[in-house]
Amino acid sequence: MKRIKSFLRDAFTRLETGLDHVFGPAWNPLVHTGALGFFFYFIVAVSGVYIYVFFDTGTVSAFTSVERMSTAQWYHAGIMRSLHRYASDGLMLFMMVHVLREFAMDRFRGPRWFTWFTGTPIMWLVFICGITGYWLVWDKLAQYVAIATTEWLDALPFFAEPIARNFLSPTSLDDRFFTLLLFLHIAVPLILLFVLWIHLQRVSRPKIVPPRGLAAGMLAMLVVLSLVKPAFSQGQADLGLVPGTVGLDWFYLVLYPLLDSLPKLDVWALVGVLSLVLAAVPWMPPMKRAPIAKVFLDHCNGCARCAADCPFNAIILGPRTDGLPFTHQAVVDSDLCVSCGICMGACPSSTPFRRPEELVTGIDLPHFPLSELRARVEAASRGLPGPTRVIVLGCDHAADVAALRSANVAAVGLPCIAMAPPSLIDYCLSRDLFDGVFLTGCREEECYHRLGVAWMEQRIAGTRDPYLRARVPRGRLGKLWVAATDHRKLGKAVAEFSARIAALPPAAAPGAVSAQEAQHV
Repeated sequence: MKRIKSFLRDAFTRLETGLDHVFGPAWNPLVHTGALGFFFYFIVAVSGVYIYVFFDTGTVSAFTSVERMSTAQWYHAGIMRSLHRYASDGLMLFMMVHVLREFAMDRFRGPRWFTWFTGTPIMWLVFICGITGYWLVWDKLAQYVAIATTEWLDALPFFAEPIARNFLSPTSLDDRFFTLLLFLHIAVPLILLFVLWIHLQRVSRPKIVPPRGLAAGMLAMLVVLSLVKPAFSQGQADLGLVPGTVGLDWFYLVLYPLLDSLPKLDVWALVGVLSLVLAAVPWMPPMKRAPIAKVFLDHCNGCARCAADCPFNAIILGPRTDGLPFTHQAVVDSDLCVSCGICMGACPSSTPFRRPEELVTGIDLPHFPLSELRARVEAASRGLPGPTRVIVLGCDHAADVAALRSANVAAVGLPCIAMAPPSLIDYCLSRDLFDGVFLTGCREEECYHRLGVAWMEQRIAGTRDPYLRARVPRGRLGKLWVAATDHRKLGKAVAEFSARIAALPPAAAPGAVSAQEAQHV
């Protein structure tokens, strides 16, 4: 399992790096696979409603109405038919890429099992939507799909009479069948939308809308494809004849060659086993979970910053239970917490400047509290002789920062870069522990914990609490967001940052900022 994930992760990283040069990190389609899936779903829905206006149900009128769209009304209904077809393929494509990418990035185990598990029925619902859509065209391909599907269903002991008998002759099929089929083709996508809503329930701020530029480009691509290679039917269905050669849509009809070559029950067994294995992947093997975040009510005033910053809705505000004069307190859901530490970095009481007997914050990680983080930073400082002392604070899910350690560079790894409160940067510089602080984490738009990089960027920019104080010299702060395989890129950036720090004048007194250091990264 690890080797497969490692291979896929390396492949995705290389491909995404190449696409970054074409689209830029913000518009990289591989970064927005989930959002693009939603985008294509809504294109399918809108184009489907449009097509429905021109569609007639019936054994003869279904085919003729679709042909009329594609020929006589090609300039609007025909284009919408092709758009409907290609957007459906795009939905399937990006859905499968999304599944592979989440698996490769190891974002499916532990508390994330629910999102993966609910994704399994989503895939089958999308398949059903596509198959029922092919039936409605009622061409030779639809006839082949209808007969193969009903024979496959008849292999199950659930039906009193064989369904396939409805396709034995032209007289055995009536118009009511198409009315039922049309109902299914409308009802299943609505069920799919409901399951998608369930799928996102444990995700804070889910990204279901791609960037406007990327969305506009994808839509333009589909329109051009619809004009250059419009979707056409494959000849009217005739139940008096056995369909010969038909062209398959391999996005939706990949199982049908198996139905022709294997016993129907064997195909059901194969589908059942694959579905069970796919649903059970989060427990193969189960993730070893770190202790969840712990709330210390003596230092919690219910400000809700931790709840606002949690990427997985693992923190809510509950009524106060300790009698202190506050209305609410933070409450951690043990089933949802991934122990990323972002909540600790968001807490206003998480400041290393405090010097009580024991450094306690409003919310902390039991296995890696702020007191331990401060102790590691101070210990790392004592090990650097100088003259240019740099500390690298990095995410454990990005490039390994431990390899960067040298005579002048210290490194401390974190579960997420947003675990480090901005005051820690201030502490490192104003207490003369280091001459420069370098932050690194996951690539932009693909943070392992979803929002860690975004929150850290906003804290540094002063647009999100807790923000980095203005007195911190930005010239002594560096940052780079990289993939786990970008070791050389990170090493080069840290070396250049160290050279830049060496060229700066001696650090001023705590709180003072020189003109040269005031320049932003």
